Amino acid sequence: MADDPIVDDVQSWRRERRHVFGEAAEIYDASRPGYPEALVADVVEFAALDGAPVVEVGAGTGKATLAFAARGLSLTCVEPDPRMADVLARKCAGSADVTVEVGNFETWRPEVPYGLLYSAQAWHWLDPEVRWARARAALRPGGALALFWNDWTVAGDGVEEELAAAHDRHFVGVASGAFNELRPRSTVEGTESWVHEELAADGGFTDVTYRRYESVHERSAQGLVDLLASHSAYRVMPKDVRQALFADVRRVVQARGGTARLETTTGLFLARTVR
Repeated sequence: MADDPIVDDVQSWRRERRHVFGEAAEIYDASRPGYPEALVADVVEFAALDGAPVVEVGAGTGKATLAFAARGLSLTCVEPDPRMADVLARKCAGSADVTVEVGNFETWRPEVPYGLLYSAQAWHWLDPEVRWARARAALRPGGALALFWNDWTVAGDGVEEELAAAHDRHFVGVASGAFNELRPRSTVEGTESWVHEELAADGGFTDVTYRRYESVHERSAQGLVDLLASHSAYRVMPKDVRQALFADVRRVVQARGGTARLETTTGLFLARTVR
């Protein structure tokens, strides 16, 4: 399988895209939506930690970390990009129970068994050949796995169509340009998603559960541009194309009152390792 050119292309694409977020670490931290408090409560309740430590995979700048740390959990955060990890470490400087480790989860070796492994907006970047096995290796028997993503859409009469049209104009000859193709896909679709399918097929997990949360976030014209700029699809675009596109995005939002409404769905997948 390793000699399959298609597989090699996909793996190269994943390696390229997963490491571009650090270019805009501060923008990522300021613009990305957080996660519902109800989700954090549900994960902690499901995990039934009894003091067991927790590991976060692909912690980024800590969009989920602080919410879990606020519950007094002992957290180890594994983040591959040192620029993202720097922001995370700065934000967690006052949390004695948070440890930041820079490295790839696929090669990281846990020193203790964890009661919970969670990953926010990052699990799809891990190598599918090893990610489930590495999760099982990090968890104690019966340990909890929690994977969650935000999917968002810009709401408003006709605004998404205008933004899609702007993408189509600027993406000619660059990449597929439909606006809705640049947001995370197939992550919050419950039992129809790849996450649920792979968890069920792995055989090392049980009690596979899916939950869904809805929230609304407002962004200014520049705030929406910053949100887009934090996504890998935009980071790998030619700079001149990206700048022209973002100018159009600002124009669209400013023409509609200067504020974009993000309707956000957060999908949570829970499971336990087989005892």
